[in-house]
Amino acid sequence: MIVRIVRMTFKPENTEAFLDIFRSSKEKIRAFEGCNHVELLQDVKNPNVYSTYSLWVSEEHLNKYRDSHLFGQVWPATKALFAEKPQAWSHVPVKI
Repeated sequence: MIVRIVRMTFKPENTEAFLDIFRSSKEKIRAFEGCNHVELLQDVKNPNVYSTYSLWVSEEHLNKYRDSHLFGQVWPATKALFAEKPQAWSHVPVKI
């Protein structure tokens, strides 16, 4: 399993536009092959900072999504709203 976290800072005036994009695409992303979960998180102190938290079966599934038509629609529209460059991390759970 891959845990993917993407932190995005939006221009304050663009947050509603981003939320509209997320609302209209979240179910499509959740339905993408290999995606087990997607949720949106808002920073406690910075209301224009959001993170997506998603769970993927494998890195290959995540990469298929990143190469997909859906991502090609969602990401450029989202990227146009940023105030800063996004940060992204991929993790695997550690069994101890």
